[in-house]
Amino acid sequence: MLIRPIKADDNQAIKKILRTDLKAAHLDIPGTAYFDDNLDTLNEFYDASPQRGYFVVEDDNGQIVGGAGFAEFDLDTGIAELQKLYLDKSATGHGLSYKLINTVEDQAKKAGYKQLYIETHHNLKAALHIYPKAGFTRLAGPIKQSHHSGAMDGFYIKNI
Repeated sequence: MLIRPIKADDNQAIKKILRTDLKAAHLDIPGTAYFDDNLDTLNEFYDASPQRGYFVVEDDNGQIVGGAGFAEFDLDTGIAELQKLYLDKSATGHGLSYKLINTVEDQAKKAGYKQLYIETHHNLKAALHIYPKAGFTRLAGPIKQSHHSGAMDGFYIKNI
């Protein structure tokens, strides 16, 4: 498995994985990444600023099987948001989520961030298992209202 920065050719694969995962969790609803306007041009969104990054996992056959990224959440306090951590079902159970989180943490730190924040939902059972094991602390609510806060009910933060 190879973790590398996203390219334009990867957008549709990530969009499919993300939407498949969210639909399986009954989260194909407004207010979730399922309806993110940037899915068709994900690489452009993340390439548009040095404060952002997105990384994909490529399997041994060159197929994209997942990804994760970060973008600015609160620049004044040095908080980035961990975004769009999704894996194809074929790629689960191999520790790839943790490897992606580590990659995002390293790159977010290089971009000057001090913390990573994530919003998730109780239907995303794997996320609720992974984030605490990866060193994230659960918060009582969102740090501030954001694009997904209304649909999400799990909020985590980690010093990096």
